Amino acid sequence: MDFGEPQEAPPIREAVRALCAGFPSEYWRALEPDRYPTEFVAALSEQGWLAALIPEAYGGSGLPLATASTILEALCASGANAGACHAQMYTMGTLLRHGSDEQKRELLPRIASGELRLQAFAVTEPGAGSDTTQITTRAEHRGEGYVVNGQKIWTSRAEHSDLMLLLARTTPIEQVTKRTAGLSVFVLDMRERGSQLSIRPIKTMINHATTEVFFEDLELPAEALIGEEGEGFRYILDGMNAERILIAAECIGDCRFFLDRAVAYASERVVFGRPIGANQGVQFPLARAHMSMSAADLMRWKAAWLYDNDRPAGAEANMAKYLASEASWEAANAALDAHGGFGFAQEYDIERKFRETRLYKVAPVSNNLIQAHVAQHVLGLPRSY
Repeated sequence: MDFGEPQEAPPIREAVRALCAGFPSEYWRALEPDRYPTEFVAALSEQGWLAALIPEAYGGSGLPLATASTILEALCASGANAGACHAQMYTMGTLLRHGSDEQKRELLPRIASGELRLQAFAVTEPGAGSDTTQITTRAEHRGEGYVVNGQKIWTSRAEHSDLMLLLARTTPIEQVTKRTAGLSVFVLDMRERGSQLSIRPIKTMINHATTEVFFEDLELPAEALIGEEGEGFRYILDGMNAERILIAAECIGDCRFFLDRAVAYASERVVFGRPIGANQGVQFPLARAHMSMSAADLMRWKAAWLYDNDRPAGAEANMAKYLASEASWEAANAALDAHGGFGFAQEYDIERKFRETRLYKVAPVSNNLIQAHVAQHVLGLPRSY
């Protein structure tokens, strides 16, 4: 395989950065603490960036995941918060690989055009956390369709999405032979649901538009089911692997943001008669962060190559997310230290991106769980959870 970036990556970065120039740091600071970047997401949609993974036959660009990941990387490197829109990319893994021809014909052109937004991925529940197999939201057969009852949490962008990918139990866990069975994925239209679907925003330390979602006798037609009933856990793994690779790309972008800002500041800031960047105490943390970023980037390209070539990519996708999120946190701390007191000043944007990038050590999967996954599934150690 080629460990280099796709040849389309540089022009994509240039084009995305040009778009982001219209949304400078002042724009993002004005959104704090909880206003959604509606204008920014609309601009991305209008230029076709959010339709990157949708095949050309359905109005998208038909890019492979590796190339598409460059879009999110460039957004973060420019100082934007890609968390406002990244779900429309990683939800494609489930819909493209397991959706019916009818679902694709009906939904993909409208998503590609921006008529419909698919930004909500409802998996996690308060009582299950990372143990997805223990979710209790039920989708029960009723007539020719389903009725959904339950609750989801950390369903980001639900208030700003028309469609949702929902994971629910269609067979109670006590009736299945293995705990990953009996889970099904649905694509549901959230518009005009009234009391059947309610959304409660969760205030957080970052502007991430995350919510709790409650389902009360929510009716779904049979055609909302993606793939086969009971196979949902397997299906969402495609979405999760894509998600981890795309999040890794975002973290690489965050690294570039922090390093660019810190190197510029350390080269210009003069203390004791010379630039602070001449001091090894400033140089070395930035150099280590750059090396960590470069290593993580190689794993990102490997994982994306495996995914795009329909090869098993679970371990590599997880490792890419782990290494990139650790590298971005290392770069964030190095940049904050390099800026000193000014790193805490809002006008420098370090503190905002510092908060944003910290999320990815915890979500969409905890780095501790990634270490447990690698220990068990790669090294063959006994299961720890």
